[in-house]
Amino acid sequence: MKKKILIIGGSGFLGHNLLRKLSRIGKFDLYSLSKFKIDASKRIRNITYIFCDISKILILRKKIKKNYDVIINLSGNIDHKKNNENLKVHYIGLNNLLKVLNLKKIELFLQIGSSLEYGKKLSPQKENTICYPISYYGKAKYKASSLLKKNISNYVIIRPYQVYGPYQKDNRLIPMVIKSCIENKAFPCSSGNQERDFLYVDDFISLIIKIIYKKKFKNKIFNIGYGKPVKVKKVINLIFNIIKKGRPLFGSIRMRKDEINKLYPDISRVKKEFNWKPKTSLKKGLIKTINFYAKN
Repeated sequence: MKKKILIIGGSGFLGHNLLRKLSRIGKFDLYSLSKFKIDASKRIRNITYIFCDISKILILRKKIKKNYDVIINLSGNIDHKKNNENLKVHYIGLNNLLKVLNLKKIELFLQIGSSLEYGKKLSPQKENTICYPISYYGKAKYKASSLLKKNISNYVIIRPYQVYGPYQKDNRLIPMVIKSCIENKAFPCSSGNQERDFLYVDDFISLIIKIIYKKKFKNKIFNIGYGKPVKVKKVINLIFNIIKKGRPLFGSIRMRKDEINKLYPDISRVKKEFNWKPKTSLKKGLIKTINFYAKN
C-alpha cells in the first residue's frame, strides 16, 4: 500500500515545491492541508486538497477524516511581528493537530522549526545549543518544538535557515531583488554586510525525501542550510550581474536593532544522519530562480 502523506501548508512555497516532487515520484497518496483555497490552475494532479484553519479545532475535526502515515508540518505565518498570529499558527495549530490526528498510526511526524529558535547564539549554530528565542516567530516555533517532543514518539524537527527558489513570494529578499531587477527598478536595501546562509529549495526537498524513506531514525533536531555564510550584498550583486538591470540602493534601509550580523548553521549532524549535503551552488541556484521568475 502507498504511504499516506499529509502536508500541512501544502500551498505555500516549501509545500508546493515538495508536492510537485513527491507527485512525480508517484509512490505516495498525497494530501495537502492549507488555510486558503488556491486557484485550480495552481493545483497539482493527484493531490487531495483540504482547506481549513488549523487553529480552529472544531473545523479541523471535520476535515481530518483519515489516518496518515507521515505528517509534514510546513505551516507558517509570514508576518513575524504579530505575537498572536504566530502562536495561533505554530503552537495552537500544532496542538490542535495532535488532538485530532490518530497519533498511534503515524510513522513519522516531520516538524519544520526555525533557526530563530536559537536567538542570538553565535554561529555556526549547533543543535545542542540552548535556545533563547527573541522574536515572536522564534518563540512560537520553539514552543511548538517543545510540544511535539512531549507528545510524539516518532518525530524529526528540522530548522532551516534561508531557503530560496521558484514559487517563493516576492516579499522575501531574493524574489524581491529578482523582480526589481527584471523590472529595471531602483530598490532600497540595507548595507548588505550581514552574513546569511542560503539553501536552494531543491536541496531542501531532497533532504525531506531522504527523511521520508529512512526506515529507522532517532528523534532529533537537525539544522538545515548550505553551511557557509555569504554577505547579503554579494547575493544582491550576483542577481544584478546576472540580470544586468535594476539598481540596488545599498544603505537606504537601516539594520534592525535585533538583527544578527552573522547567522549560519553547523550541518554536520544532518549530513551524517541522512548522508545528505547541498549540491546547488549559490550562483546556479540564483540562475534557476531568475529563469523561473522571468518566465512567470
